Amino acid sequence: MVMSATALKTQSSPATVYLIDASIYIFQAHFSPYVEYTNRHGNELGALYGFIQFLLQFRRRTGATHVAVALDESLFCGFRHDLCPNYKSNRELPDANLAMQLVACAELCAVFGLAAFGSKIYEADDIVGTIAKRVRAETANATAINIVTRDKDLAQLLVNPRDCVWDYSGNHKRYWQDIVRDFGVTPAQIPDFLGLTGDPVDRISGVPGVGPVKAKELLKQFSSMEGIYQNLDQVGTLTLRGAQRLQSQLAEFRASAELSKRLATIACDVQDQQEAFSQVGLADLRTTSISSQALRDFLSEYAFHQEDRDRILTSAAAISQS
Repeated sequence: MVMSATALKTQSSPATVYLIDASIYIFQAHFSPYVEYTNRHGNELGALYGFIQFLLQFRRRTGATHVAVALDESLFCGFRHDLCPNYKSNRELPDANLAMQLVACAELCAVFGLAAFGSKIYEADDIVGTIAKRVRAETANATAINIVTRDKDLAQLLVNPRDCVWDYSGNHKRYWQDIVRDFGVTPAQIPDFLGLTGDPVDRISGVPGVGPVKAKELLKQFSSMEGIYQNLDQVGTLTLRGAQRLQSQLAEFRASAELSKRLATIACDVQDQQEAFSQVGLADLRTTSISSQALRDFLSEYAFHQEDRDRILTSAAAISQS
């Protein structure tokens, strides 16, 4: 019996690929009052220490065979900032100590046998989105995409029933149908929704006067922002309170709505060959054993206390042997 190319892809594909939105867990550790760590030189390393604990637990808990770690490096210099200088303008650049820890966290991924990617142009979301699309193409959609994040905006990347966004800290997984139930729009409609309502967290303006209720009703009627503007003259006839004013607001703030949607849309087709993540295949995501010597050197370089080094090395060795 000769198997088709699609069948061969399906047969050889991993059950799940994990895509980690790392910055959320690094900053969670940095700001947590429960994660405090000072090394032998008196330097604060809470973010790095917390990320080590996260990766140890993640590898032990999942036994993942294919992983990509996405890191944010594009604050104030990415393509969205070029489109809209106000985008995420409420954020602050990390101080020297945290910047050092972020570099260390990127180095740590390699020590832990995990592929990690960052970019000065694209956000971690775009890295996750592009890799997810490439994995689906390579495996003929046979592999589930598990996006490890607390950011609900990444739910727009859910395509297949087995895909999920996993809030790791709360151990809460949301699948395609959960997004529809919880947010009233499909995953694919999330950029349209945010384009209409805006997102104050990221300084995305949207359309003034359009909140979640009106946005959901508009998308229920017209499916997408493009559909809304193609049928703008019908908005005033909807059985929505203030429908005529809503039509006027949409017309007046069309440019803002379209820009807001673009800012909220995750780039899944990055093809810039200078960006390593844009060329990734399944083989690049295969996890490897944690190198005890590399980990020992890493912990020594950052002056971890002896008892902590020993405990981390013991935990890592147990993972490599399992």
